[in-house]
Amino acid sequence: MDTTELERTVAAATAGDATAFTSLVERHRRELQVHCYRMLGSYTDAEDVVQETFLRAWRRLDTFDGSSLFRAWLYKIATNACLDQIRREHRRLRSVGSFAEVPWLEPFPDRLLDQASPDDEPDAVVVARETIELAFLTTVQVLPARQRAVLILRDVLGWTAAETAGALELSVAAANSALQRARATMRERLPERREAWTAAEASEQERALLQRYIEASNAADPAVLVQIFSEDIRVTMPPYPMVFDGLESMRALFDRAFRDGTHGDWKLVATAANRMPTAASYHRAPGDTEFRAFKFDVLRVEGDQIVEITTFGPALFPEFGLPEVLPAG
Repeated sequence: MDTTELERTVAAATAGDATAFTSLVERHRRELQVHCYRMLGSYTDAEDVVQETFLRAWRRLDTFDGSSLFRAWLYKIATNACLDQIRREHRRLRSVGSFAEVPWLEPFPDRLLDQASPDDEPDAVVVARETIELAFLTTVQVLPARQRAVLILRDVLGWTAAETAGALELSVAAANSALQRARATMRERLPERREAWTAAEASEQERALLQRYIEASNAADPAVLVQIFSEDIRVTMPPYPMVFDGLESMRALFDRAFRDGTHGDWKLVATAANRMPTAASYHRAPGDTEFRAFKFDVLRVEGDQIVEITTFGPALFPEFGLPEVLPAG
């Protein structure tokens, strides 16, 4: 859509043309979904808030006076809808020691991240790895809601202090103060920035480790898994509170998954979530003729070892473009 056509669509949409409005807002769906996901840490909640954003925008078309970009106006509505959601759900952590303490945490499919920055949208947010990685998302959940919004608008989206203050109905001084406090918290709680976090895709080494993880799991071979796990590996399973630290703690998981084949068979396939290598697991129970969607394992890799696995349930298989059932054999 060229500039002239876009301007005509904006004019028609703001004049109340429902078809033009739908065409316009759908152009921004994915980037708004990513923005809301950063604010909330939940894929499901982010999708709901995007729908709420479009409803609010339609009802408030008369408040769009053309003094700002339509995209920026949508971001303002989406950000405030997220703030309402945070207040309503009382979802703010005082501290976080592991992902197990964030029961609403969900993965985000990389295939949708790639749709958030279409080639014909030069202003669309670029989804850098650092700003979608699970460690970033959980640390953001510690921030008070307004600090969270200011940090994301300023440091992720690159808005100016004045633009951020206007979106949140704050003074510029208050917005700058909130940003300083938010940055201090993030520096205190996040590990030192790593060069790899800025990569758009998994490295060759990460892909190789993911493949070894998949092959060993499919073969029910814990000996290989032990070789590629770090000594202090951590496994968490949001929304469940369990935390498994270290190789020794993994033995119970291996026993449950692989023991004598009495617990069925596994078929893992490669995918990607949050710009991290991910395995989607299918399980075939004894006597069943099909493998059924079971879980996602999101891997954090350092060097040549897997140092952390975050396991999520199967609810988002369709969003990852994955079937919920695979045939045996």
